[in-house]
Amino acid sequence: MPVVREFTLPDLGEGLTGAEVVRWMVEVGEVIAVDQPVVEVETAKAVVEVPCPYGGVVTARFGEVGEEVPVGAPLVTVAVAPSGPGSDSGAGPFEGAAPAANERPLVGYGVMEGGKGARRARIRVGEAAPAAPAAPAAPAASAAVQVVAPAVVPVISPLVRRMARDHGLDLARISGSGPDGLIMRADVQRAVAQTAAPVAAAADEEVVPLRGLRRTIAEKLTRSHQEIPAATCWVDADATELMDVRAQLNRSTGPKVSVLALLARICTAGLTRFPELNSSVEKDGSVIRRHSAVHLGFAAQSERGLVVPVIRDAHLLNTEQLGAELARLTEAARTGRLTPAELTGGTFTLNNYGVFGVDGSTPILNHPEAAMLGVGRITAKPWVREGELAVRQVTQLSFTFDHRVCDGGTAGGFLRFVADCVEQPGMLLRQL
Repeated sequence: MPVVREFTLPDLGEGLTGAEVVRWMVEVGEVIAVDQPVVEVETAKAVVEVPCPYGGVVTARFGEVGEEVPVGAPLVTVAVAPSGPGSDSGAGPFEGAAPAANERPLVGYGVMEGGKGARRARIRVGEAAPAAPAAPAAPAASAAVQVVAPAVVPVISPLVRRMARDHGLDLARISGSGPDGLIMRADVQRAVAQTAAPVAAAADEEVVPLRGLRRTIAEKLTRSHQEIPAATCWVDADATELMDVRAQLNRSTGPKVSVLALLARICTAGLTRFPELNSSVEKDGSVIRRHSAVHLGFAAQSERGLVVPVIRDAHLLNTEQLGAELARLTEAARTGRLTPAELTGGTFTLNNYGVFGVDGSTPILNHPEAAMLGVGRITAKPWVREGELAVRQVTQLSFTFDHRVCDGGTAGGFLRFVADCVEQPGMLLRQL
């Protein structure tokens, strides 16, 4: 007889306690293969497809679209056909045995990468299963039922689905302008605009649910503000020579060097001199943990909101390697392909808010990190140099730090080192 296996939501990443159901990928009564994705969920870090380690017939699903499922709670139950001698004796053959062909340990989760690879074909009960290991039979109660899958909505991007869901739109009623009727982001935006006027007329206020990434950001920033006694210091720096060095580097063949890559290299050099800033305070406030490796986070704007990708072991990378990682992670953030591992574990954050055209900021620390360097726009300003007034490329640097890990002298020393490297990039040669 088939054995019913319960598959629960696994731990999808560091510190995540649950995930929101974005889309069910299987129906009750459907035959699935081992490791076939059964549900698409959104965590605070990424949108992921969750594969089921059991092959068989789906007997139940748990959680509606838009509902948050805690880690460890049931997702689906699957009727698994036992194999081998004594398979009709219930669950006995599974006790202490290695996983059979229709079940195996779950080892990973794939983040959606729009269009890369085809998903496994779904098989309705009553249809012929693909040739390979024998397909498990459906329970007698459901064998006579033809499970009719809903019409396929031509949309690939989970961001488009999320946008439609947040605005209460039915994707099946939206005409796609992409190839073969594919629904694009612009199509959903048009539909939102068409429905905006009646909503505005019906009420004076818009109620926006605080959930998903936005809720996680709110919770993390609130916790940081409540728990960390943060202080900020800042200084203006003449970045003219830094920009000249960048221009010289980019005149040669090879990858182009970004300002952010140069600033990242300056940060790793500064943390070598001031290692107490590459730390965090334990939850009970009794211990400061100084990290031996610099995992450098940087603020990046994505369609899902503000995210902080992390460059692992940034202290081991040169400027060109840092630039390559910055470019890769920025593109992944833009396209929504960052994995949970790429969004966790940072020990220090670089925040280039100058891209928004502003000079200064006092950012909230990225909990539980102890420090963050902020960089304003680099723009032409009057500057006194060698006793004379000149027009120079000037930027404002701000440094926010957890006052529990150090005093103002250490914070000021780090910020002054960064400013000196911006003004005299040759100082970095001393760190090689």
